[in-house]
Amino acid sequence: MLEVEGLSAAYGRVQVLWDLSLKVEEGEFVALVGANGAGKTTLLRTISGVMRPSTGTITFLGKRIEAAHANDIVNMGLSHIPESRKLFTEMSIKENLEMGAYPRRSWKERRETMKWVFGLFPRLEERSKQLARTLSGGEQQMLAMGRGLMSKPKMVLIDEPSNGLAPKVVSEVFEILKSLHKEGITILLVEQNVRQTLNIADRAYVLENGRLVLQGVCSFLRESDHVRKAYLGV
Repeated sequence: MLEVEGLSAAYGRVQVLWDLSLKVEEGEFVALVGANGAGKTTLLRTISGVMRPSTGTITFLGKRIEAAHANDIVNMGLSHIPESRKLFTEMSIKENLEMGAYPRRSWKERRETMKWVFGLFPRLEERSKQLARTLSGGEQQMLAMGRGLMSKPKMVLIDEPSNGLAPKVVSEVFEILKSLHKEGITILLVEQNVRQTLNIADRAYVLENGRLVLQGVCSFLRESDHVRKAYLGV
């Protein structure tokens, strides 16, 4: 479904990603793990069209998208749920969700899609008229995920959904990710919570200093000496 080949990216003269290549098959749950500053968010921003790569290609559903605009990429079925939520804080939950359905094909089905999102996040339905800024951190994360799903994506890029949340809420978020995967949505997840991530994903890539240093099925990576020492505290 997604193929990245020889990708490099920079902010001005500061190069952040170096010659990355990865693949995500349809229906897979793939994780990208690594420390802060490794380049994980930059990779998602480049895939979703928020920034341009310096070199390399990105192919989604057989079409090259590295030069495409972000809105066109969403229309193709690739949704990016960003780090730090980026909500419209002075708009209600319902209005935030509707903003996620702006592609024409999604807007026509927004009521049905919203019912589905409310099924995943019942608390959002209970507070649908509440302003986004009045929600707890966990509820804001649920709203960000719900908004990203309103475009009815074939694949989602999810950036640090557990960041800053209480342990109980983190467990809820990971259960929701498992539910999305069971519903057939392809997922590329960026996450610092390596232990829980490797327990729910199919495969993972390890990114360090802008370069991929390891990849494989999660059962293999959980037993890797490098991963155990660097990320699992073993």
